[in-house]
Amino acid sequence: MGRTRSFDEATVVTSAAEQFRSTGYEGTSLDELLRATGLHRGSLYQAFGSKRGLFLAALTRSEWDVDLLLVALLELAPFDEHVREVCAESLRDRSAEAIAHVLGERLLVRAGIDSKAAIEGGST
Repeated sequence: MGRTRSFDEATVVTSAAEQFRSTGYEGTSLDELLRATGLHRGSLYQAFGSKRGLFLAALTRSEWDVDLLLVALLELAPFDEHVREVCAESLRDRSAEAIAHVLGERLLVRAGIDSKAAIEGGST
């Protein structure tokens, strides 16, 4: 019989999401996740199965979290069918134009580029 969980799953997922947003999926080590969430390695594996499982929990519990969606689209979706499906579901009810605008603008912000200046500079 397993031990009773002594952590709040929603709090753990929120903390993990913050870490993934900050450093990306590949840039986030398991040790960083353990520090960010306060979990022990065994608890993380028992509750989420893997780093990927914890990322999926964060991605599926967030409603239109653009930064997590960008991490998923750029780092995992190209080779992970399940992540692609989760991303597609998140985008399903939005127009292609709205998706492009929101994701593009957020990508520029994450890269440290002023999107308004980039647009104005590109129109001359």
